[in-house]
Amino acid sequence: MTRPNLHPDAANARYISFKDLDCDGNAKLVMNLIEEYTADPDQKSPFWDYFLGKRNPKSGPKPDDLFLIHANINQIRELFEECGDDDAQALLTWVEEACC
Repeated sequence: MTRPNLHPDAANARYISFKDLDCDGNAKLVMNLIEEYTADPDQKSPFWDYFLGKRNPKSGPKPDDLFLIHANINQIRELFEECGDDDAQALLTWVEEACC
């Protein structure tokens, strides 16, 4: 994965405006990585089945990706660490600091 252009001042910019941060787009990138890694049988677990099921609930409102990431940030960080993906960890940190 190529690391996206994540401006280092973005975390401070959010206090002025979320304009040009593309929080939704970067959250989607994080979710795509989660889906990719949890498709690996070595990463399968009841938690990830539950987590991915929350994206498309059978009833009730559908949470956005940013909410799911924020609510489960530590589990996602652990997944990316276990997979050895430094770029994914950097993206997750940026999303956490700039958007959550």
